[in-house]
Amino acid sequence: MAWTKYQLFLAGLMLVTGSINTLSAKWADNFVAPGCGGSKEHSFQHPFLQAVGMFLGELSCLAAFFLLRCRAARHPDASMDPQQPFNPLLFLPPALCDMTGTSIMYVALNMTSASSFQMLRGAVIIFTGLFSVAFLGRRLALSQWLGILATIVGLVVVGLADLLSKHDDQHKLSEVITGDLLIIMAQIIVSIQMVLEEKFVYRHNVHPLRAVGTEGLFGFVILSLLLVPMYYIPAGSFSGNPRGTLEDTLDAFCQVGRQPLIALALLGNISSIAFFNFAGISVTKELSATTRMVLDSLRTIVIWALSLALGWEAFHPLQILGFFILLMGTALYNGLHRPLLTRLARGRPSAEEGEHERLLAGARTPINDAS
Repeated sequence: MAWTKYQLFLAGLMLVTGSINTLSAKWADNFVAPGCGGSKEHSFQHPFLQAVGMFLGELSCLAAFFLLRCRAARHPDASMDPQQPFNPLLFLPPALCDMTGTSIMYVALNMTSASSFQMLRGAVIIFTGLFSVAFLGRRLALSQWLGILATIVGLVVVGLADLLSKHDDQHKLSEVITGDLLIIMAQIIVSIQMVLEEKFVYRHNVHPLRAVGTEGLFGFVILSLLLVPMYYIPAGSFSGNPRGTLEDTLDAFCQVGRQPLIALALLGNISSIAFFNFAGISVTKELSATTRMVLDSLRTIVIWALSLALGWEAFHPLQILGFFILLMGTALYNGLHRPLLTRLARGRPSAEEGEHERLLAGARTPINDAS
């Protein structure tokens, strides 16, 4: 079945905005500008402030939801089903996980390459599968266990590529290793978020845009308040600001004032996450969850290619092998081999009707799959 122009637009929008989201965050990190009080030039390393910006982008999905609901009130739309009452505090635990995981990943992005960052996020499959067995009582198919095993092998290969790659003064070997480990640690938290969403949130008929926006609201408010104590907490080698604290928001604004292109990178990060979530939800509805997963894998290739073209990282052939192993693990875990086996067995295409996105079974992503 041929795609319509609208479906092609949605697929392109998801691919472009998803790539911009990671690349704009990395672009901001590459800028060097003086801070407040005449401090020397230094890199823009403000991961927690960038995480606040990401939640602001998610929060805008809430505005989009209410606009759609107002439109549906005048012109009934099947995509806006009647919303049953629910307690918004149900989103607080997943939002806390999202806030913690996202902040850790932004810290890690300062330490490693954008392509490794994107590839290592595939570790979420491992922990999601294990947690779904332990806490939701699910039974994984053999192909899903094989997918988890392939993902582990792929992560080892990508990590080995990072170890063997040339490292500049900005990304020393010790920092790259720490960054890679932090990304994998963040996936444990993201997996907990997905389990919580499955157990407590998805039993309610909540529109995805409303879910993303509500978690964005909690994350934005809580993390914005936490920026105040972070201004005074010493962070040692993890700090990227002259004061050596966990986060220095004033220094960030001073750098933005002295280098306006940083503001453009931050704006790209904020706006892209909003459009990416909208496009992802729409792709699942208009096409399939499998298409969404494939597009997310293509996003890794785009980020990798642009990072190489811009000179942000050096090429290592092991990354190609690692990427394809990770891709194979994701495909096995999400059941992409089944339609192929059906076609080979029956000699005709298998039906794709009724395919829906499901957390922790099939093509799984958190409701606010971000960076």
